[in-house]
Amino acid sequence: MRNYSTLLLVFAGLTFNAAAALPAAKVISGPDRIRVELGGQLFSEYIFTGAPRPYFYPVLAADGTRLNRDFPMKKDTAGEATDHPHHRSLWFTHGAVNDVDFWTEGPTKGTIVSESVIAAAAGPTATIKARNRWVAPSGVVVCTDETTVYLSAVPAGRQIDYEVTLRAPADKPVVLGDTKEGSMAFRVAQWLTPPHTHAKKKVDGVGRIVNDAGVTDSAAWGKRSTWVSYSAPKNGTTYGIAMFDHPKNPRHPTWWHVRDYGLFAANPFGQHDFEPAQKNNPKAGELVIPAGGSVTFRWRLLFHTGDEKSARLAEQFAAYAKTP
Repeated sequence: MRNYSTLLLVFAGLTFNAAAALPAAKVISGPDRIRVELGGQLFSEYIFTGAPRPYFYPVLAADGTRLNRDFPMKKDTAGEATDHPHHRSLWFTHGAVNDVDFWTEGPTKGTIVSESVIAAAAGPTATIKARNRWVAPSGVVVCTDETTVYLSAVPAGRQIDYEVTLRAPADKPVVLGDTKEGSMAFRVAQWLTPPHTHAKKKVDGVGRIVNDAGVTDSAAWGKRSTWVSYSAPKNGTTYGIAMFDHPKNPRHPTWWHVRDYGLFAANPFGQHDFEPAQKNNPKAGELVIPAGGSVTFRWRLLFHTGDEKSARLAEQFAAYAKTP
């Protein structure tokens, strides 16, 4: 018993030391953004004004390597593609909300307007809570959201837990339409992309897309999966971005609007775009929030080193699946 007790104490001490060794989070609030640092180093900034919707930019690995595309926030990064200017690093939106397009940008498109943002830090985690209005070009508020984002240092690297609750007005339902243009999205850095053809040009790449069934690269588009990963080597280290779909989400496991040119999105609504059997049923994937009702979605993004096997993504997802 004495040896067993000693082992327990040693294990508890190791666990405590591992947790204590994680970098502390810090938030710095500004007039248009919340800066999140881990161990005194930038992780990301939540930018909530100055664009058609809030977004996170940049998103950096623990060693400072940038994982997102710079464009359109920064327009002079060498070698970057400049397609799809609405792909702003890391963001949540949808392309058909009561027939209003919040995915693309322009005077005829919807905008997501910040109402309030609060942020706090405790230990290795920063928490951002935001409220937003989804406004049609006419000025009508289509719906609102309450978003909570946890940005953390974890043993595997860095992590973002993203929770969004969409609320319908008291007097009108909200229809989240069936379109591939959505929803929880990340535009990866150019160096993370696999070899691909984009805009009729062949693009070299060393990246790899893979889902939980082992389907890779462009073949992963439109498939249902509990998780998907983008990874690539850079300067002798393999970096990865994994996105997990929480089992409590509607339509779990979600479909994935993941493109080999760099778009990486979980989309629970685009069924008729993704499934050939539903191509003639444009409402197959729509979801209706009743008047006064709400729906909540949760995703986790893990920024790790190594590929899906060495990063143990199946185990990481299993642990995430147990969270409430």
